[in-house]
Amino acid sequence: MKFHYSTILSWFVTLLTPLFLIGLALRIMLAPWFLSVEYNMPYFPADDYGFTKADRLRWAPYALNYLTNNAGISYLGDLKFDDGAPLYNERELSHMHDVKQVTQGGLRAWTVSLVVLALLGLWAWRGNWSQAYVQGLRRGGWLMIILAAGFGGFAAVAFWQFFAFFHSLFFKGDTWLFEFSDTLIRLFPMQFWQDVFTWVGVIVLGGALFLAFGLKPKAA
Repeated sequence: MKFHYSTILSWFVTLLTPLFLIGLALRIMLAPWFLSVEYNMPYFPADDYGFTKADRLRWAPYALNYLTNNAGISYLGDLKFDDGAPLYNERELSHMHDVKQVTQGGLRAWTVSLVVLALLGLWAWRGNWSQAYVQGLRRGGWLMIILAAGFGGFAAVAFWQFFAFFHSLFFKGDTWLFEFSDTLIRLFPMQFWQDVFTWVGVIVLGGALFLAFGLKPKAA
């Protein structure tokens, strides 16, 4: 009986591992310091409509904070340029509302995966099935490597198509498309998203490689 339940739980650990790694990468990308690093990259494109680096560093944190706080859309809707014009138009605000739902849902899923993995780890230690738990983590690492290779290859070959595919999974129609003159594009041009997905890939792949090759089962 012990073998039966530990085997099932081990495979459950395997399935939770990619969710945990992706959520961890999302949490890191939402850290305020990432904006400063990104905007100071020498290759980061200038804004054709006049935003300086200081302007971007002034306005972008509001968008980032909105995704993780409990405020309503007025948090962004009340923002205005120095001349009194609204920072975001209605289409942008609607999209940011949707992005917040997706982001906070992802963070909740990450938290659940973290808690469940921790509880299963404690159970494995107390219940004498640590080997099966570690094996589940290692398989999860391999699963994440396969997923990262597939999606990473897609993004490397055709990033725009990958970007559109990614948005089609979470948003309806073309609600995520904007004019180049819109604030969201000026703050977060395509280079920003290419870098975000690159760093997400580095984080999840690094974690997956550690789990797949760094964890060693105890000798019997």
